[in-house]
Amino acid sequence: MKLFWVDLRPWRKNLATTAIESGADALLVDDAERVRELGRVTTIAPDGDLVPGKDVFEVEIVDKESEEEALRLSRQGQVIVRTQDWTVIPLENLVAQSERIIAAVSNAEEAKVALTVLERGAAGIMLSTDDPAEIRRVAEVIAGTTVPVPLVPFEVTRITPVGMGDRVCVDTCSILANGEGMLVGNTSSAFLLVHPETLENPYVAPRPFRVNAGAVHAYTLLPDGKTAYLSDLSVGDRVLIVEHSGETHEVVVGRLKIERRPLLLVEARSGEAKASLVLQNAETIRLVGEDGAAVSVAALAVGDRVLGSLAEGGRHFGVAVRETILEK
Repeated sequence: MKLFWVDLRPWRKNLATTAIESGADALLVDDAERVRELGRVTTIAPDGDLVPGKDVFEVEIVDKESEEEALRLSRQGQVIVRTQDWTVIPLENLVAQSERIIAAVSNAEEAKVALTVLERGAAGIMLSTDDPAEIRRVAEVIAGTTVPVPLVPFEVTRITPVGMGDRVCVDTCSILANGEGMLVGNTSSAFLLVHPETLENPYVAPRPFRVNAGAVHAYTLLPDGKTAYLSDLSVGDRVLIVEHSGETHEVVVGRLKIERRPLLLVEARSGEAKASLVLQNAETIRLVGEDGAAVSVAALAVGDRVLGSLAEGGRHFGVAVRETILEK
């Protein structure tokens, strides 16, 4: 997720309140105590959580020398880059060489450009404005700045019960929709899209905030491109939700439920690539079909086509690595 910072120098309480309510990640202020009276949010201040000149730096880009200074400082912390003429910031040069560049902007239009330059965009933006509505508009831009995940159809090749084991329900802090879900897999090179419990069922009420995602050992793809074991997720973590179109958004984990249940192995193939996933063996557990419709594992058949994603295999603490790793 891109960082959303707001510059509140000089102090304006109404803007601070709007920024906090809009989900700003940090506020740049002269006095952090004023912010603490309003709510819990990271402060950038001499007495703040992040200290200017130590954790965060500000550089005005006026020439090549100042650009090089910004890159040098980015090795020590986040760097807010400013210029008198925003449109001529050599942002591409900076973004290409550092993942710690925060672009100073004054409106939502500038934020859109900063967050998409060179496709990956700056690490975040620092908004300076006197308009509370502009804060809300930029918050919407931030929320909409996600990287789509290419989905491919997998043909199911095998479905077999594998006995009892521990599975993980990921209860999120959001209401999820039909046709989306979490990407989960037995390996880090191929994932299947697991549907949330949004549908009516004669045996149990819908739980539209929940994804019964798979066995404890399985990987899930995270918003930053890393992976995590389902069993390692915890309250407050952010997980990636992928729509059947490939569009993505983040949700917050509110609870995990790990319980012993009968399990089912699903194996599938896309071209030469193979995917597999161990899921709970129950009618309410569903994958996402090629058409975006939910498919219960109880009705799943060999030859059915479900959505998933391919990735570069091999992970070290969730980070993709280039080394010889065989996952089976």
